[in-house]
Amino acid sequence: MSDLPHLCNETIWAILKDEIDDLTVNQMVWHHLGYRYIEGRWDNTLVDDQWKQDYSQPPNFIENRTPTVKLTRSIAQEHKQALKETLGFTGWKIGEFNPRDTRRATIANWLLSQLFKQENQDQG
Repeated sequence: MSDLPHLCNETIWAILKDEIDDLTVNQMVWHHLGYRYIEGRWDNTLVDDQWKQDYSQPPNFIENRTPTVKLTRSIAQEHKQALKETLGFTGWKIGEFNPRDTRRATIANWLLSQLFKQENQDQG
């Protein structure tokens, strides 16, 4: 997973536009949650206990609603509207999206919140 796209606004847009495949999008979330694939098995040593309790191995966020709901709830309140406020993403019109698109938007928003955390850590 060392070849993951750089976490930046362009990558977030690429997720929203479906320009990055589902596996890579999942891998990006797994990496930022702390999951590591080492010597043929998943290591969750770096994963927060609240995630590790429910998901000892990384879940598929694109295919499954439940872990995506947990991801949504883990976004800090001040970043809940980050896609709209930071990137100007207005969503899709009725009939133009499906559950997969919604989950990718949730992932994009969560990753954007992780980008904010990184920037704050770099400044502090």
